[in-house]
Amino acid sequence: MRTRDMAAVAGVLAAVLFGAGCGTVGGGAGAGSGAFDREAAQEEIRTAVAGAGLPKSELPEPGSVTPTATPTAERDRIVQRAAACTAAWQYVGPVVEGARGKYDRTVAALVEKGWTAGNRQVEKLDDKGGTSAAVTLKKSGWTLFARHHAPTTMAMDMVSFQATEDACMSRFSEREMDLLTGEEGSTGG
Repeated sequence: MRTRDMAAVAGVLAAVLFGAGCGTVGGGAGAGSGAFDREAAQEEIRTAVAGAGLPKSELPEPGSVTPTATPTAERDRIVQRAAACTAAWQYVGPVVEGARGKYDRTVAALVEKGWTAGNRQVEKLDDKGGTSAAVTLKKSGWTLFARHHAPTTMAMDMVSFQATEDACMSRFSEREMDLLTGEEGSTGG
């Protein structure tokens, strides 16, 4: 899967999983096998975030139980399957003092745990100093998209660490990926 596609999937999963939650899902490939699996990736993210001093996320983690445990729409079923391939943490809320430094410390802690960081991108969001930072990390068949958005025009911070298991995500057809990212017109039921 192309990196652009993975970034789009990560964004969609973050919005869907953290916004509305998802049904109960299994642990993904390798769950309980001692391999680097979804639970291991989730724990590394949680530990790095807590160690860096980022605030507690009030949003559900992928795989959390919600009232829609049995989705009926095809896109919802695909999102539920994708959650089994995902480990993530996200904060969206009031400005956090020193958020960029805490984001950077979280990324550094993940690198210390064996994640390999790619190129860091920083973009200007607005004329008042708002910025967005992003970096992609890889480890043991997982791709993690780390992002910090600090738009001054909105007076809020958005920090996310979204990891997906490459082999698990490769099982999705092109059509399913289009449904997942919202590129297909119909979400049928």
